Amino acid sequence: MTETCRLVSWNVNGLRAVAKKGFLDYITADQPDMLCLQEIKATEDQLSSTIRHPKGYYSYFVPAERRGYSGVAIYTKEEPISIKRGLGIPKFDAEGRTIIAEYPGFTLFNIYFPNGKASSERLEYKMAFYESCLEVMTAYLRKGKQVVLCGDVNTAHQHADLARPKENEAISGFLPEERAWIDRMTESGFVDTFRHFHPEPDRYSWWSYRSGARERNVGWRIDYFFVSNGLLPKVKGADILDGIQGSDHCPIELELAR
Repeated sequence: MTETCRLVSWNVNGLRAVAKKGFLDYITADQPDMLCLQEIKATEDQLSSTIRHPKGYYSYFVPAERRGYSGVAIYTKEEPISIKRGLGIPKFDAEGRTIIAEYPGFTLFNIYFPNGKASSERLEYKMAFYESCLEVMTAYLRKGKQVVLCGDVNTAHQHADLARPKENEAISGFLPEERAWIDRMTESGFVDTFRHFHPEPDRYSWWSYRSGARERNVGWRIDYFFVSNGLLPKVKGADILDGIQGSDHCPIELELAR
């Protein structure tokens, strides 16, 4: 057994789409121990057997009720103790945003957080989702569990986390109330692992498809690995894998000592 466990999180913006862009080649070459996907936009019956069951991995899928929308998945070399699909809150679980995997050393939350840009109603939904997630995760902490949270949080936390903060201060994804929720995450006992190792600006995980934003690195860091404080001594590294193509997001990674 290797001395570390490497987790990767990636909003693929459509698993069927990224499957046509070398997704299986990526898994074969990179071999993450756990690969968490968001925005898969597919049900299992819409996926090929090789995408459903890559060699060497257990796989778990949580699609949205609405076809072609949202959805999350986990590929894992180590079979989890248990899998929970959703938060147990119907209005959120209908959108296929959460999968929770229990392992001996930690509980892994893979979450695709809502986008609040479409309307005030969706922003309200996003903020309610945030609150429910924090309540559920802190309940795990109170039970003595250690937590890893990964996914597309759909909010840039600080000015260093997006290329044009001033122009986006009134845009969902960088609103004060959204950023304040991440503050509350850290106050509740969670660490932003990328920032723990990388204080520098200009490192992003999402770029608009418009205007050559990725080539010009006009992006946002909205994908995160958070760990509970008790796991921090085991965190050996965290990074953004911005060289990997296939989506408007790139993968991010976390390395934990076993």
